[in-house]
This record gives sequence, structure tokens and C-alpha cells, in this order.
Amino acid sequence: MTEKIVPAHGSRVARVDIPADCKWRVSDIYIDETAWKEACDELKAKLPVLSEFKGLLGDAKVMAAALMMQDELAQMVEKIYAYARLQQDADNTDQHMQALSGEAEALAAEFSNTNSFIEPEILALDKEKLAEMLATEPALANYKYYIENLVRLADHILPAQMEELLAHSRLATGTAATAFRSLVSADMQFPKITDGNGNEATVSEGNYLLNMTSSDRELRKNSFQGLMGTYNKYRNTLASTLTGSCRSANFYATAHKYPDTLTASLAADNIPTSLYDGLIQTVHDNLAPLHEYMQLKKDVLGFEELHPYDIYVPLSNAGNSFACDFDEACEKIVDALQPLGEKYITTLKKGFSEGWIDIYENKGKRSGAYSWGVYGVHPFVLLNYQKRYNSISTIAHEMGHAIHTYQSSANQPFEKSQYTIFLAEIASTVNEVLLLKHLLKSTKDDNLKRYLLAYYMDMIRATLFRQTQFAEFEQQAHAMAEQGEPLTKDNLCQLYYRLNKEYYGDGIIHDEQIAYEWARIPHFYNSFYVYKYATGIISAISIVRAILSKEEGAVQRYFTFLQSGGKTDPVTILQ
Repeated sequence: MTEKIVPAHGSRVARVDIPADCKWRVSDIYIDETAWKEACDELKAKLPVLSEFKGLLGDAKVMAAALMMQDELAQMVEKIYAYARLQQDADNTDQHMQALSGEAEALAAEFSNTNSFIEPEILALDKEKLAEMLATEPALANYKYYIENLVRLADHILPAQMEELLAHSRLATGTAATAFRSLVSADMQFPKITDGNGNEATVSEGNYLLNMTSSDRELRKNSFQGLMGTYNKYRNTLASTLTGSCRSANFYATAHKYPDTLTASLAADNIPTSLYDGLIQTVHDNLAPLHEYMQLKKDVLGFEELHPYDIYVPLSNAGNSFACDFDEACEKIVDALQPLGEKYITTLKKGFSEGWIDIYENKGKRSGAYSWGVYGVHPFVLLNYQKRYNSISTIAHEMGHAIHTYQSSANQPFEKSQYTIFLAEIASTVNEVLLLKHLLKSTKDDNLKRYLLAYYMDMIRATLFRQTQFAEFEQQAHAMAEQGEPLTKDNLCQLYYRLNKEYYGDGIIHDEQIAYEWARIPHFYNSFYVYKYATGIISAISIVRAILSKEEGAVQRYFTFLQSGGKTDPVTILQ
């Protein structure tokens, strides 16, 4: 790759000043806006045709035709929306792209309304007749898993009018989550604090983690106390919003005839509750390494006491030694991922060189990073690259997502190409771990090794142990709500404080403010989601271990995983 000429780090340049070869090629979706508008018109013209299948799905050939047309239109919607939204995310100051995104969202909603008859009609059919249709109509072969999975959930799907009523109710029952977001992002005012030199500083959700990694202990302590103390002031309100969220989730679980919210939340992915329970029990049985790590961190940092505001401090500041340009970062990743084989590396280089990635920050660009798949085109990766190790790791992470999507799309028909969230974080984490292990092996500098080992341990602490702690808190909070126990601020604080002590052990001082941390976790408003982070990193580390030890067939099995998309249930795919 040729060296890219880019603005200096930290600058906020206009989108137009970013070089073309540093931007993703949305023209790969549609060559220009005229072609996009033509696609929108074509979609509008075809939507009424899909409606003509309504009431006719009892015939196998008609059902197959309806499902194929639904997929054809779904692909069109995906491309139409991606073309507009990717450009909006690249520059949120562009009002024209905001307008195009609005048009795309309206078309997506119209498509959703148009195809809403399909699943209820399929479920209304006699199960024996449906099985016969699947067995005798070749055109339904690609829809076998989709239909069988739909039938699996049939006992929990209500008559169409009741489902429609429940769908309309979600706007009202989602108020708890909306109120939480509004309170935290708009109304909550965090205090001014001071750093170790007495200078005024700020703390907010936006800069909290940055403050927690600072070498200034006074800044960390004041940030911790300031942020948690603010949540404590609103603990009555936040206990009410979390109670509302738990009750809403339980209401829908009960309405759909599930025994509890956990079972209902795991049902869509066909995940048994025993997996969730097994995760928590396994982590509980293996808390000793986390306790040892807390003691190690205390000793290396030279603290008489380790507090919650100390655990994010890096054990080495050598991360800046990995600072490099984007092209060099890509070369490091290519070297690190060699164990995945030439086929993987070829796709990786394709992504680096053929317009998959939007690399640098510009004014109005969405923060963070993501990978967005467009079936029949290629994935698109948003970055805000900076010269530090974390950004290199982010490239590896997002390209893991991208190549998972690319392989699934290349090897599965559209209707089987979408993998579930349960599987989504595995390929990305495989890449991160391979990068870490490659750099650990190749560097001779002990300080760099210390940095990488600590980075790895903190990844495991945050993704495995912390997310499992969250998962256990959720499970117990929902159980309390389902049994009619009040989720008061005191009950929630006591529960969280007890779990924090169990997970982190005696090597850390459990300051009373940590008891309020439950109040700031947005994932608790998306019931039983966080466990997937923990299962993802467990799976990824296991896969990397098999590949690096050159276990027979390990790479091929991993490719089979990448290529499987959503062709069957996620546990089977992972196994």
C-alpha cells in the first residue's frame, strides 16, 4: 500500500479534505444518487406485488415465490438504507444525507408493514401440511431452517390481532429505557472535579474511562466519586426505571407463555438457560485468577490499597511505542493473522485496499468504530484511526467482523447469511487475540511485553468477568421482579455490592460508591444481552489456542464457522 497523506492527529478537518483513498467506496453500492433514487422507485413499485401473495401461502410454490420476493426486496432495502446511512455517519453535518436516511427509513418501515402477513400465515398452517410442503417443494429448501425455527416458536406466538396489540404497546412499555437515556445523556449534571495538581477537571460518561486510565490517582479518585456520587443522587429514579424495564420484559415473557424473562430472552437464538447458568457457575468456580490479578496490580503499581478507581490503570505506559501510520498498522495485522492461512489474508488485503474502510476522523463523523455488511457488495468498516495500540487492535477487531460477514455472504444465500448476535463477537475477538499473541512473541522489549500482557488481562477482566458479573446481577434482579419483590435502591445496591465483593475478592478495597454502579449500565435495559460478550471471548480464546497449537483441522473448522452465517441455530454452528 502507498502511504496515505492525512491530516495531523487530533485535527477536525472537513469531510471534503479527507483523501479519497482514505474513505470507503459507497459507490460500490450505487454508482451515484441517481441510481439510488432509481432503486427506491423500483422498490416502491414492487411492494404492491408482494402484497398480492396475501392469503395464498397454503400453496407450497406460492409460499416459495413469496419468500423469494421478500428476500429480493429485503436486499434492496438493505442497500438503499446502507447507501444513505453510511454517508450520514461519515458526516452528520450533511443535512442532505440526513434527508436521504429519513427516506430510506420510511421505505424500510413500508417494507416491514407489507411483509407482516407472511409469518402469521405460515404459522396458521397445519404443522403436518407444512412439513409435507417442506419435504416436497424443492424451492423451499433454503427456507427449511427459517420455517422450522418459526414453528419452534409457534407456541409463543399469539394470534395476529394480539401480536399487533403487543407490538403497539412497546412504545409505551419502552418508556423506562427512554427515561434512563434521557436522564443520563441530557438531564444528569456531573460535578466539576480537580486533578492531582488542583486544576479543575471534568467527569462525564464521555471521559470517565479516559480519566480512569490516567496516571493521576487524585483525578481517578475524584472522577470515580463524582460520577458514582451523581448516580447515587438519582438512585430512586434509576431504581424505578430499572424496575419498569424488568416488569416490561416480564410482561412480554408472560404474554408469550414463557416461564420467565430469561427463557424468553434466550429463545430467539435457541439458547438453553443451562448455558447461561453454566457460564455464571464456571466463572464463579474460577474467580481465583481475577483475585490474583487484583493483587498483582496492587503490587506492581506499588499501592498500599487498591481501590475500584485503580483497576483501569495500565501496568505499563509502553502502548505509545506501537504508534504507527495506518498502513504500517495494517502490515502488523497481516503478519499477526498469518496462522489463519492465505485465503483469509487475501480477503484481509482486499478489505484494506478496495474501499471497505473509512479510516480517519473528520468533522461530523460518527465516533467509535463498526462493521456494516451489505449482502452482494462487501462490508464497510468505520474507524477513527489514531496512532496508538488500541486503534491497531480496533482495526483487527472490525476486520474480524467484516470477514465473518464477507465469508457468510459469499457462502450462504441471503436468507441464511445473517449470523446472530450470540456469534457476532467471536471472529472480531479472535483477531484481537491473534494480534496480541503475535506481538508478544515478536517483541524483545520487556516493557512492551508487560503492556501487552496487561492489555490482554484487562480484556479478559472486562469482557469475561465483568460481563458475567453483570449477567448474574441481571438474573437476580429479574428474579426478584418476577417474584414480586421490590427493586428498591437499597436492594439493588446491596445486590451489586455483594457481587462485586465476590468477583474481585479481598485484594481490593470495596468503596461504598461501587454499590451505585448498577445505575449507570445501559445494557440492563436490553434484557440478558451482556452474557454474549463473555461467551464470545471464551469461544475466541479457545479457537485461537487450537489454531496456534496447530491442532489438526482447526483452521478449516474456523472457516466453516465463518462461512455458516445463520444456516442453523448458533450453538450448533459454534460447536
